[in-house]
Amino acid sequence: MKFIYEKNSIQCREENADLILGEVNFETAAEGLIEVTHTYVSPSCRGQGIGDQLMHALADYLRERRLKAYLSCSYAVKWFYKHPEYQYLVQDFNCCS
Repeated sequence: MKFIYEKNSIQCREENADLILGEVNFETAAEGLIEVTHTYVSPSCRGQGIGDQLMHALADYLRERRLKAYLSCSYAVKWFYKHPEYQYLVQDFNCCS
């Protein structure tokens, strides 16, 4: 598995193929803030931890770029709620718990 970082997404792909296994999408909302809008995992790959790996990649992306996230994606809200060690990366997380 490899992660591809694009302008508004992080994709998880098979190592030697272009098949997208999962993806998290985001948009720039303001200076230093992105809105996480959607997380997708291919139906054939669900239950294998790909969504979790995408969220860890997103957390790393935010931390490395000193960004905060606004979460409009329900999967992202649930994931960050279950991972309090990363809640500092979320703007106004109190509203989501």
